[in-house]
Amino acid sequence: MNDLYICVPGEAAPADAGLDTMGNKAYGLLRLMTLGLPVPPFFTLSTALCGEVLKDAAAARKRIRDLLVRGLGRLETATSRGFGAARRPLLVSVRSGAAVSMPGMMDTILNIGLCEGTLRGFLRATGNPRLVRDCYRRLIRDFSGVVNNLPAGEFDALMDRQCETDQVPDRRELDTAALDRVIHDSLELVLSRTGRPFVEDPMDQLIAAAEAVFRSWESDKAREYRRLHHIADSAGTAVTVQAMVFGNSGIDSGAGVGFTRDPASGDDRLYLDFAFNSQGEDVVAGRAVVRHDAKSLDARLPAVAAKLARIKGLLEAEFHDMQDFEFAVERGELFLLQTRNGKRTPWAAAKILVALVRDGIITPAQALQRADALPLTTIKRLRLAPDADASPLCRGVSAGTGVASGVAVFDPKAAVEAARRRPVILIRHDLLTEDIAAIAAATGVLSAVGGRTSHAAVVARQLGKACLVGCTGLNVRSDGHSCSFGDVAIAEGDTLTIDADSGFVYRGALPVVTETPDKELAEIESWRHAAAAAVPAISDLGQPTAAGAAEAGPHTMTAPAASDRVAAGAG
Repeated sequence: MNDLYICVPGEAAPADAGLDTMGNKAYGLLRLMTLGLPVPPFFTLSTALCGEVLKDAAAARKRIRDLLVRGLGRLETATSRGFGAARRPLLVSVRSGAAVSMPGMMDTILNIGLCEGTLRGFLRATGNPRLVRDCYRRLIRDFSGVVNNLPAGEFDALMDRQCETDQVPDRRELDTAALDRVIHDSLELVLSRTGRPFVEDPMDQLIAAAEAVFRSWESDKAREYRRLHHIADSAGTAVTVQAMVFGNSGIDSGAGVGFTRDPASGDDRLYLDFAFNSQGEDVVAGRAVVRHDAKSLDARLPAVAAKLARIKGLLEAEFHDMQDFEFAVERGELFLLQTRNGKRTPWAAAKILVALVRDGIITPAQALQRADALPLTTIKRLRLAPDADASPLCRGVSAGTGVASGVAVFDPKAAVEAARRRPVILIRHDLLTEDIAAIAAATGVLSAVGGRTSHAAVVARQLGKACLVGCTGLNVRSDGHSCSFGDVAIAEGDTLTIDADSGFVYRGALPVVTETPDKELAEIESWRHAAAAAVPAISDLGQPTAAGAAEAGPHTMTAPAASDRVAAGAG
């Protein structure tokens, strides 16, 4: 079996490329590339290597290095840049990707290849000194977090402190001199915490990053996600190395996540978050408020918005399902970085299933196969009762649907324990994928920062939780047991109601009414009746002759085509 898959626009796809060996992320990118969509060149180390690294990383290191060198050679040719080169350096990202998508459960590192020896060449190539420094401070933070297990919050605190010193409200407003100070302090932090200076050799960076991403398959959050969704522990993740594009190149650049349909309600509209002059982690990590959507993108970058509107239909036609895709814009040019079947609420799942049949994207027979995986008899949505009378404490950004009431709990471990006795509202400053067990246990989730397409919000939505993010009126106090909404203090154990449809947060438990997707359920049931009517009764089939039975031979099962496997199981 091949352990290296190289994918370059304009070249033939690897002959033995497959979902199980390349992983969901890389295989999705390959299919986008074959459609002629803008995808940066990449190569992938197979899922089989994950087990080797987990068993004995030192023994696997030479093989990993040899594969990385081979893959880099092709990327260098495709981009006309050199990895570690002093004049035109190639920078890469390292991303995980299991055969079954696990949003945010494994690690990613961007901007690999930057060091003191390549900074000047990167500046020559881009002419953008702020971009160079921003990428370097990001690499120091993310590499140190993934490889050395240093908390990202310690590096973010350096940025926040610099913002206070320079009296700017947003990290993106820090100038190059301020970023130089952050870089200096970040390097000092690495040295003090690890006893070693930051890794300067680009190849050493890349090998360490690839091994760390393989190891993230065994992280606590990845294990918990697999347990919740019945994914085999033995499958492993692939590692994809891709040429960087830079959403932090200026005001005509940015990073975004889009869903081809609303994953909370199921409505047929582009559901999109976008952060200008940013990289993808700013959107998906859940540590910042993401303020821009499809409308603001259309207003500021109309050509990009128009391309995304066209791509929406192409993705659903190719993958036969609602897609969740990541993208970057570098100086007005759009690049796709991922696509996968989008996680959705159970309510949205029923509505989207019916819509896909109505739109001719799948057949009723295909839809019935997917319906078997849905809890059709228990799908419901809670709404505030018409007579509910209360003043909201604040308003957040809806990242789900429905209403949830429960006692306020601020610590994830305490939330899991408390949820065994009564409904819980998990309240966090920033909702992270590390909180997955608490998200699963809670009835609703509330955070002060983050966007509706962050990985943690995606997980909450898939689990059917009422979820609000970006509640700027929420102040989670440092004591870890209370919060405030303006002048209103809330202590642990106080009851709250969150309405994920309106975005409002209320004190106390408010009355609700229950809705079910009756129209969609009736449509699905009509498919079942039609399918049953089309099958002849056994008595009408007659008995096969001995000759016919012998000719038919034993029953065999044909494996589905790769495209069918991705459409049915990649999300």
